[in-house]
Amino acid sequence: MLKLILPLFVITFLSTGLMAQDAESVKTETSSLDYPDKPLDDVVERKLTGEKRVLPYEAMREGDILWSKKIWRVVDVREKMNLPFAYPEKPLFSILVDGLKDGALTAYSVEDDKFSFPISNSDVESMLYSVDTTFVVDPETYEEKMEVVRNEIDAENVKRYRIKEMWFFDAESSTMRVRILGIAPIIDKLDDNGNFQREQALFWIYYPDSREWLAKYRVANFAGNEASPITWEDLLEMRFFSSYILKESNVRNRRIQDYMTNGVDALLEGEKIKNSIFNFEQDLWSY
Repeated sequence: MLKLILPLFVITFLSTGLMAQDAESVKTETSSLDYPDKPLDDVVERKLTGEKRVLPYEAMREGDILWSKKIWRVVDVREKMNLPFAYPEKPLFSILVDGLKDGALTAYSVEDDKFSFPISNSDVESMLYSVDTTFVVDPETYEEKMEVVRNEIDAENVKRYRIKEMWFFDAESSTMRVRILGIAPIIDKLDDNGNFQREQALFWIYYPDSREWLAKYRVANFAGNEASPITWEDLLEMRFFSSYILKESNVRNRRIQDYMTNGVDALLEGEKIKNSIFNFEQDLWSY
């Protein structure tokens, strides 16, 4: 009797072990199917943009700058050439906000255009969120309750950007050059009825300090060739955007719209300022 029980016990033990191994293998295979590796949405892994380094600006001597003028421009993202600024997947505003949250960028107050007053992180957060009240119905008591909600500024609400730049004539290279100094996103302020009140610049970003951050992000390529991507730093340095002049440095610190109330006249005045810069450079040479 003992001889019969012992083989039966061994067979039962081995069968249980094999079933456990099969169950474990099935569980492992199922787990691998539940959490697959993310497929590559390309033919190669794109690393060139992430490995790109920003070339530092050439050192300038004050004595080499024979002439200079500050210009303020407006970039309207609704223009065809400026569509990358409002690319839904990653617009420029989201990149700037990510830089502020990460601590890589610093926001400056729009009280002046000289980057004099840095904005604290708490003030930036309050600026990026709007507080509103809404009434909700309690599903149990069916009573209306008032709740305070925080709404983040949608990147789609940023329709324009203000760019401050310096045009100067470099005597060392005998060329007219330009460098961007700052970028400010602009939103439209609406009243309670949704009517336009005014436009408001949120903050200034000092561009020379943001070049490293902007060089990490690719620009949506609308030219049809994704094999040659450019970064936001490339786009701004190459001036691959359309804009109109809002203001030039002047004694009264006036914007064009302060003395040109008609929109067409304001645009023509901006073109006049642009042509004056071009003519200044041309008048330095004789042909």
